[in-house]
Amino acid sequence: MHPCYTFHGKNIVLIHEFKEYCALLFHKGALLNDTNNHLIQQTENVQSARQIRFINKQEILDLRTVIKNYIFEAIEVEKTGLKMKMKKTSEYEIPQ
Repeated sequence: MHPCYTFHGKNIVLIHEFKEYCALLFHKGALLNDTNNHLIQQTENVQSARQIRFINKQEILDLRTVIKNYIFEAIEVEKTGLKMKMKKTSEYEIPQ
């Protein structure tokens, strides 16, 4: 339903469309260097993914270099095999 770009079968970035904005969602965005604070944690429960949001075309054009850098860095994260250490989200475990 949403375009998803991959590298060697691993999800890198997804394009989301929302009512008020569109976004690029980086699946392991929390591992990316975000010195300018463009990446947003969508909700407090999202651990790894981060979004960069746009409300108009000019914002995309203005951040073209930043976007490319995030994409290339996200590919490097996959190449090196970095993984997020996920926090336990529930006290209860599902029985096997």
